[in-house]
Amino acid sequence: MTSVRFVFLFLSISFSAFAQKDYKLWLQYDRITNSTIALEYKNNIQGIVSLGNSQTSQISVKELENAIVDMLGNKPEIKSEIKGENNLIIASQNFLNPDLQKALKEDFDKINNEGFIIKTIRFKNKKQLIISGKNDVAVLYGVFNFLRLMQTNKSIQNLNITDSPKTNIRILNHWDNLDRTVERGYAGFSLWNWQKLPDFIDQRYIDYARANASIGINGTVLTNVNANALILTPQYLEKVEALANVFRPYGIKVYLTARFSAPIEIGNLKTADPKDPEVINWWKNKATEIYKRIPDFGGFLVKANSEGQPGPQNYGRDHVDGANMLADAVAPFGGIIMWRAFVYSEHDANDRAKQAYAEFQPYDGKFKENVIVQVKNGAIDFQPREPFHPLFGAMPKTPLMMEFQITQEYLGFSTHLVFLPKLFQEVLESDTYQKGKGSTVAKVIDGTLYQNKLTGIAGVANIGNDLNWTGHPFAQANWYGFGRLAWNPYLDSETIADEWLRCTFSNDENFIKPVAAMMIESREAVVNYMTPLGLHHIMDTGHHYGPGPWVSNLSRPEWNPTYYHKADKNGIGFDRSKSGTNATSQYAPEIEKLFDNIETCPEKDLLWFHHVSWGYKLKNGETLWNGLALKYQEGVNQVKEMQNVWNQAEKYVDSERFNEVKMLLEIQQKEAKWWRDACLLYFQQFSGKELPVGVEKPTQTLEYFKSLKFPFAPGNG
Repeated sequence: MTSVRFVFLFLSISFSAFAQKDYKLWLQYDRITNSTIALEYKNNIQGIVSLGNSQTSQISVKELENAIVDMLGNKPEIKSEIKGENNLIIASQNFLNPDLQKALKEDFDKINNEGFIIKTIRFKNKKQLIISGKNDVAVLYGVFNFLRLMQTNKSIQNLNITDSPKTNIRILNHWDNLDRTVERGYAGFSLWNWQKLPDFIDQRYIDYARANASIGINGTVLTNVNANALILTPQYLEKVEALANVFRPYGIKVYLTARFSAPIEIGNLKTADPKDPEVINWWKNKATEIYKRIPDFGGFLVKANSEGQPGPQNYGRDHVDGANMLADAVAPFGGIIMWRAFVYSEHDANDRAKQAYAEFQPYDGKFKENVIVQVKNGAIDFQPREPFHPLFGAMPKTPLMMEFQITQEYLGFSTHLVFLPKLFQEVLESDTYQKGKGSTVAKVIDGTLYQNKLTGIAGVANIGNDLNWTGHPFAQANWYGFGRLAWNPYLDSETIADEWLRCTFSNDENFIKPVAAMMIESREAVVNYMTPLGLHHIMDTGHHYGPGPWVSNLSRPEWNPTYYHKADKNGIGFDRSKSGTNATSQYAPEIEKLFDNIETCPEKDLLWFHHVSWGYKLKNGETLWNGLALKYQEGVNQVKEMQNVWNQAEKYVDSERFNEVKMLLEIQQKEAKWWRDACLLYFQQFSGKELPVGVEKPTQTLEYFKSLKFPFAPGNG
């Protein structure tokens, strides 16, 4: 009996430690081991002076208090007035006395309503450190940024920081269904326990809000874009209201997906025609009902007339009619409509990549001012690599909102280590040339290119109820990195990796340098072992788990991987040049010219824009076939190197997370080889060429890979 108890106790302790580390994300607040830095922090934080009285102010104080106790080992004195020196003063602008307001006037002029100030000042001849902003949520953002300085062991001796978000809407899109399954979710079930709400508030809801506030995310869409109208019924709105109440003190607004056919499904109307007076009135009444419960409700996200979802085209209307009807319903309350541009139709199989541009660009300037069009980063669908979407920069009179996918639908799910901020940065830095050189996608998104007032960036969430939130410890970095880039689309992914590692694991340079390099390299590794040289959408059908370049039997052409790679004895790739579908013409002339010419097209996008012969010479002198095969092998080699780096990191990381990542990297290595072997065996049928020296021979046949079935693949929702 004693031994059984001992084993149970051991497991409980292990589980507790595991839960604590994994669950705390990048808010670990580990004890600072550098005595010089710890002394500096103690000397500069003698006490905390809180001059606010809101719930948000109380959260700021508690966060500081808990973090300082954890990091420094001493509990700071909490004061309600400024006494002594070396205090940390936290207060919004209106709670500062006139002298402090005057001293910080120039700083307040530099920030917007969500921006913050962190500044060392002399007040009444005594040194103080102040965190302020124009409201309490802005101060909370400042508090989290200050704590990040401490977590990353930066000096706080003489600070002078002003920082504001560059976009208005920084939002997570949850593809969560009401039955708690998550479409393309790889980290368990949905966080939202609708059965227990509204009366049971899970601690996870609070911790979710806190984590988002720490990186400046200010909105959440609770439900799947493939929407269920039931969420708009009173029994669910009561539950949504409870979540909104939890999130509000953290500066997070709640949004919902609106199913376009809701007036029929829950409103007993015979139509959902956006021009029908009864339909217009139904949506206005529904908006009034929601805002009565949730005064700061953000608005609706809408997927319409795409992949079988209902929309205005069902009634002979267009996207403008649908979006503007809903915009009118939420406008009196300050709400917005995020209308997704992800559309493709079975009636136009010419080139799926062209359809969103063809359908939306003619509507430029026709949407109401509270409508923002949400555009995926590329024209197909969240591939490991895509050229930037041609709509960016092409709709100067319409606010465009970036949609990134944080969950790894096409990038190995949560079993592959892929640092997505590298992908995000690549897209944001892309130059559209729509107003000449320097017209980057980031400038479209933050509104500076065309002076758009409504700006935003959305990320399809990778969060579930797994203990570690995201399924893979390193997938937490993608949630973190998304938030940081939504706040500032000009941040460097290397900076983000460095921050996240220091906050999550260790400040030891011997750990940081190699592991940060591994993270930065990881996205390119995935491109290499999945879709090198511009290949895309060759994943197996439906679940998108693993390779399926042979799939050709689906009812719609653009659902088949063979549609995208077009491999034959002459070569491989999708011709989108002037001699093909002419998709290149959707870009600005400078970009069109670049992509259209096979000699100037970047090799990373080569097979996206051109059908290329197997014997074509790449810039490194290799034939296309050899170059393709060597890229697949390079991806496998890169994962092996990632394993080597991680094995060297063991002494810097707790054993639970170390072993978790180690096992996942073993899966990734195995699956990288699977991708390489299956794709090369399939394409070899057409090239008729031997694998080049340096590429490992497959150990299975093509028939074996084709026979594999995956009933356990998660995320189909």
